[in-house]
Formats: sequence, C-alpha cells, structure tokens
Amino acid sequence: MSAAVIGAAMGFGIQLVSNGLRKLPLMRHPWEHVIATSIGFSAGGMLVAWEEQTAKELEELVAQRESGNNRFKSLNRNPVD
Repeated sequence: MSAAVIGAAMGFGIQLVSNGLRKLPLMRHPWEHVIATSIGFSAGGMLVAWEEQTAKELEELVAQRESGNNRFKSLNRNPVD
C-alpha cells in the first residue's frame, strides 16, 4: 500500500474522529472528508518524495566526507625510516 493511500485513509479517519468526539453525525459535512482525504493523500506523497530527497543528499554528503578523509589521510602519511 502506498504512503499516499495511507495518508488519505488517515485524513479521512481523523475527520471521522473529529466529528465523533464532538458528538456530531460522522458524515456531517462530506466535503470536509474530501478535503481531509486530499490533504492526507498529498502529505503521504510529499513524505515519500522528501525521504527520497534526503537519502540522496545524505549519500552525496557521505561521499564528500569520504573523499575529504581520503585526501587528508594521503597528506598525513609519514614514511617510516
């Protein structure tokens, strides 16, 4: 199941819980459920994109750090006489 679908289900569920806690009919304003579902769907999709982007940035930073460490190690080698 994709994160967007899970987010949509969470948005819908949150709206149901909100109406239930206020002792209102669960489907009082159906457009609110549509809005909450849409927001949850969008948030789930954006979360996946954000995770992929941060993983890519982390790999780049690790590669830069590794190249810097290798350069530093090669400069500091002292020959043993």
